[in-house]
Amino acid sequence: MKRNKLLKLLAVLFAFALVATACGDSSGDDDTAAGSDADADDGGSGDDGDGGDDGDSDDGGGESSGTVTITGPERDESEAGAIQEVLSAWGEENGIEVEYTGDADWEANIDIQVQGGNPPNLSIFPQPGKLADFAREGSVVALADNVVSGMEWPEAWTAFGNVDGTQYGAPVKADLKSLVWYQPAKFEAAGYEVPETFDDFVALTETMIADGNTPLCVGIESGQATGWTYTDWVEDMVLRQHGPDVYDQWVGHEIPFNDPQIVESMQTVLDLWDTEGMVFSSGGSIAATAFQDNGQPLIDGDCMMHRQASFYSAFIPEGTAFADGSEDAVDVFYFPDINGDRPVLGAGTLVAAFDDNEATMAVAEYMAGADYAEARQTAQTALKEGGLSGFLSAAEGQDTGVYQPLEQSFLDILANASIVRFDASDLMPAEVGAGTFWSEGTSAVNGDQDAAGAADAIEASWP
Repeated sequence: MKRNKLLKLLAVLFAFALVATACGDSSGDDDTAAGSDADADDGGSGDDGDGGDDGDSDDGGGESSGTVTITGPERDESEAGAIQEVLSAWGEENGIEVEYTGDADWEANIDIQVQGGNPPNLSIFPQPGKLADFAREGSVVALADNVVSGMEWPEAWTAFGNVDGTQYGAPVKADLKSLVWYQPAKFEAAGYEVPETFDDFVALTETMIADGNTPLCVGIESGQATGWTYTDWVEDMVLRQHGPDVYDQWVGHEIPFNDPQIVESMQTVLDLWDTEGMVFSSGGSIAATAFQDNGQPLIDGDCMMHRQASFYSAFIPEGTAFADGSEDAVDVFYFPDINGDRPVLGAGTLVAAFDDNEATMAVAEYMAGADYAEARQTAQTALKEGGLSGFLSAAEGQDTGVYQPLEQSFLDILANASIVRFDASDLMPAEVGAGTFWSEGTSAVNGDQDAAGAADAIEASWP
């Protein structure tokens, strides 16, 4: 794909963020501390550290220790390893020691660290809504001019780090969510075809069950962010069942969370998962199965499909072939639509600063550029031993040749999409998007309440 086409389609993807960022809550009271869509989405199975730093409360540790500390939800060995490797190499060249800590409970711990006056120098935010809360309460500082001018991303991407006219966050990663992972050879052997519509998708699952196969692997456990997988499914269903206008009204709270249209989409997912024989959960139940623990069951044949974002390639077992026509190769297909409008769900992460130290801003400037994106993609691919990295970037000027063919196909899906929206829970106030949407959704998945009851409770929590 030519770079200008890539940048154009990615600009379309996040144009919506120009409006949605302005919808962030100004209260700043995140009592739930339940997590964000975290690239919780991006969270891995690595160390469950507290994500803190050892510096003093005035500067987060950077100036006093000579070290710039960074926390974030990405913690898989390849993800966290690539971040640390790239930043360490850059730091050696620039006389700055950089330490990255990936945290399974980043969403809760970043609140604790801020409230305790001991935040890291930088943190990677998967939620523009949460970043907006932090900005409005004065917890993060505006990015220095050199960081703002050094952001090598299209304006539509940088916009969702802009809060009330001030740049607080710089984009560092992109994700495509409307994907279904599968093994083409297994489909062919069973006589299955890739579904073109959601009705075809449901019919396919019914055929699989009748054949004695389990259609889906599903898990929503993710530490403090447990439940985000369910919200992704709901967001995709809102786009498919009710369209982008209703989706935008939902995100902006122009309609209540318990609007019948939203309840319908929530219940559609619950009903699908609750169908006998539909879901394989390696942890014994959907809520007890870690979201990242679905790659091995897919390869083992415990399920035929797994709906998850582009980053999920990082959790497919090492050594797996991707889209090369071999017997065990894994590929993806677009999570099919209902109305023929091919909506796509996307997301991303931003780096934000808790102090304005020169070293802190220098690291942020590097992370916001094409060199970081290209270096991270290269390092993460190597750590995956040549497999798919699980990383995507829209940074301008990077060599897109560092991405593999399947990763380019993720961008092709975006190119063919007529409707694209940023992850809804990431744009909602933190109390909701990083709180009750997750916790009440999990209760519904566990059967403790239905979709209507969960939606009522979420609506009551809206600030």
